[in-house]
Formats: sequence, structure tokens, C-alpha cells
Amino acid sequence: MRKNLAFLLTLLLISCGRKETVGSEQIITVSIAPFKYFVEQIAGNDFKVNIMVPAGADPHIYEPFPEQISRLRKSVAYISNGYLGFEMTWLDRFYETNRNMKKLSLAAGLDPVAPEHHHEGGHFESADPHYWIAPRCALVMASAINGLLCELNPLQKQKYETNYQLLISKIQEIDNKANEFFSNVTAKSFMIYHPNMAYIARDYGLEEVPVEFEGKEPPPSRIRELIDRARKDHITTIFVQREFDTKNAKAIAGEIGARILIIDPLSENWQKSTMDIITALHESLLESSK
Repeated sequence: MRKNLAFLLTLLLISCGRKETVGSEQIITVSIAPFKYFVEQIAGNDFKVNIMVPAGADPHIYEPFPEQISRLRKSVAYISNGYLGFEMTWLDRFYETNRNMKKLSLAAGLDPVAPEHHHEGGHFESADPHYWIAPRCALVMASAINGLLCELNPLQKQKYETNYQLLISKIQEIDNKANEFFSNVTAKSFMIYHPNMAYIARDYGLEEVPVEFEGKEPPPSRIRELIDRARKDHITTIFVQREFDTKNAKAIAGEIGARILIIDPLSENWQKSTMDIITALHESLLESSK
């Protein structure tokens, strides 16, 4: 009787333990916060999302904390960028830490843009990693993430497919707005401290002018070139990502009477962040067109 009771208790503990690893208790680890948006838009609360690079950190040179690695060990999948500098150093170690989790590189289905430069800290990026900001790239990302989620939780496939179509509609709405915005401006060049809008520039016929020089702060000669370029193109706004210093951008802005505009491409709210960036970029090009 006691043996039977012990056996039943063991089965109960095992089933309880398994229950904690399914549904809303499953963990998906993602490289950066915007990827969380896509997972949650499609899967709702079916998965907990472990973000490897938290808000305010530079994803090119970031090094993870022990608690993030602990959640990685419990993850059922890892969604990587594929080109970010810190992944070049850490991704193989992440995969070795958890050999059973599924792997998805969102870069795999994209047409990459060549990188502007190497980054400080010895990280080499084989292509520009900032594709997630561009709506047309986001359409490819959403499809890949939907496929992964359906594979992880096939019982919820119908729900995921429905949510995926709703997400596609949101992304296409932003793409349509961007098409409308950028087809109606004569100015096409914009200035940004750290170049992270190359895919937007490519997709909508614009030109990105970076302040950074070979991944570092620009030398005086480069600053002079940028000032001349800004005057020539009537640039009135210099974009700076929230994670970066504004000192050199302010120096240029002071010379040409431009304003500094902080953008947040690493926000968890991809939809708002991307629409804010596209709207601000459109407004700056309208000013330059006058």
C-alpha cells in the first residue's frame, strides 16, 4: 500500500512538474526587446519571453548576466538576430548551454545590407543587423516567428495563424504609410549618429548619413565633412538612438542650427517605436525639402 502511495505521489509530482513547462510557463529567449513584441502579438501569453539584451544596453557589445543564462537554460527556443556583434561572441555558447532548444535566426530569410563599419570591442558584423526597424523586413520576421510558434505549440496553431494575420495587417499599414510619406518628399538624405536605418533607407529610396566613423566617435575632419553635408542637404534633424551619447551630434547640430531627436528602436513596443521613427523621419525630410 505504501509503495503504491509513493508511486502515485511520484507520478503526481512529475505531472505537476511537466505542467509548469507547458503553455504560459514555457520560455522563449530572444536577442533583443523588439522580438518580444512579435512573439506576444502572435502567441499572446502562451510563452514567457526572456530578453537577452535589456532596454538601455548596446546590443553590439552586450554581455549577459547570470540570471539571463539561467532562463536561457530553461528555454524551449532561442530567436536570434543573426548579425548582432554580441551574438558573434555568445551565440555558440548559448546553444551549448541549452542543446535542446529550437533555434531561429531571423536574418536567414532576409536580403542583408552591408555593414557601415566594425564595432568597438572586437565584434565583427557580417551584415547590418538593424533590419527589424524596417516594416518590409518585419513581414519576413513575423512569418518566421509564426512558424516557430506553431511548431512549439501545434495545438494553438489556429489561434497563432489568426493573430499572425492581424499582425501582418498592422505591419502592412505602417509600410503603406511609409510609402506615402517618402514618395512625397524631395529631400532624401537624413543624418543619424549610429547608423540603424539602412533598411528603411533602402526600402524607401532614402540615404542614411552616419555621424559615427568606423564604429567610433568621428574625428574633427569627419565632423567638418558632416557639417558641410548637412548644410548642402538642408538637414535640420540629427537622429540619435537612446543608448548613445549625443555629444558629437550636438556639436554638428549647433553648427547648422539643427535639432537632436532621440529615437528608441530597441523598444519592446515595435509598432509604436517604428511608426514614431518613420513619422519623425518624414517630418525631418519635409523640413529639408523646403
